[in-house]
Amino acid sequence: MSSSSAAQPSSARPRPPKLDVEEYLITAISATPSELHPFFESFQNLYSRKLWHQLTQRVDEFFDHPLANPYRVDVYTRFVRDFEERLNPLRLAEMGIKISQDIDNPGQHLEFLTDLLSRITQDKSPDAHVLVLSTLAHAKLLFGDLEGSKTDIDAAWKILDNLDAVDNAVNGAYYRVAADYYKVCDLWRKINLSCRSTRMIEQAKAEYAPYYRNSLLYLACVDLEKDMSQDERLLRAHDLALSAFLAETIYNFGELLMHPILDSLDGTAHEWIKKLLFTFNEGNIGKFEAQSPLFGQEPILLGNYPFLRQKICLMALIESVFARGAYDRTMSFQAISEETRLPLDEVEHLIMKALSLKLIRGSIDQVDQKAVITWVQPRVLSRAQIGKLADRLEAWKKKLDGVAERIAPELLVSS
Repeated sequence: MSSSSAAQPSSARPRPPKLDVEEYLITAISATPSELHPFFESFQNLYSRKLWHQLTQRVDEFFDHPLANPYRVDVYTRFVRDFEERLNPLRLAEMGIKISQDIDNPGQHLEFLTDLLSRITQDKSPDAHVLVLSTLAHAKLLFGDLEGSKTDIDAAWKILDNLDAVDNAVNGAYYRVAADYYKVCDLWRKINLSCRSTRMIEQAKAEYAPYYRNSLLYLACVDLEKDMSQDERLLRAHDLALSAFLAETIYNFGELLMHPILDSLDGTAHEWIKKLLFTFNEGNIGKFEAQSPLFGQEPILLGNYPFLRQKICLMALIESVFARGAYDRTMSFQAISEETRLPLDEVEHLIMKALSLKLIRGSIDQVDQKAVITWVQPRVLSRAQIGKLADRLEAWKKKLDGVAERIAPELLVSS
């Protein structure tokens, strides 16, 4: 028995003919290793007694057995399909998705998932439908059908956005493909792949921010140790870091810096990228310049050096404003020039850029060469930044205590 024996669904997708389950199970016992025989014997027993919940659990155990891999597709198509309507739709979806991984042929793989999707309708189970639809979108993405993938992604979100309580597996499947779509599009654009999706690829050009946000949402839905291999964690951490650097609208790395996914970079050739993330979050231009010789290891960073230089200057400005008290946020162009290591005649453009990106709010006094900052974009703070905030709160508390000590005698006299 092998994956090639999987049933071929017709275009109309009718319910398959009644399977001769007993005959199949007897045949399977003689055609599989002895280590798997107890599974088929229990299948016979539980099926005849119609103990569907216990049978589902036993089938799951079989699918997870290392010797079962060559037989999983056959068991699914010739046995599970007989009683699948009695299964919880989400369990059925998860089971079908697991089996689809054994089908290497792209056409058969997509056909299997499409057929599964047709049997788990939106009306029947919207969350299970989204799970299969997102998995189908990811398969199309890997096989080069970018337009088909984007269509399925949009359809999945339309359903998911209207659901209240959703299993993490469903959210995770959606956010994974929503993130990977932008990465794959950008990769195809770079190698100038000729395909009918050229227009879609150009639209996805340099959309690092959607990849960044969707990847973080994906990671919030999975268990890093159980659901991702070490190589997958390393690749995701690497790509997240690059998207953080290159995204035109991401200027706060705090959420990523606190995520354990970055630990995957420790002890690898990419560890310097993790350190660079902290450098950016601190707005430390000195460290940035010291680390810039390493950019040659990542051509995409080297090719975007002018942008990265501007970004570190903006983050240095944000950090400088954040470090000041609420009543000490009028900064001279000269002070900003020193903080950002920019020529004095480029400071005004930097402030205007920060205002246009809504990183800060305020006004520019061109006559007096000053910037009045009234607001800084909310940030996820690192431990060091929280420590600075605690110091400021402590200083504020001491001022209040001083005021209380001065006015206490006056209150006593007046009372």
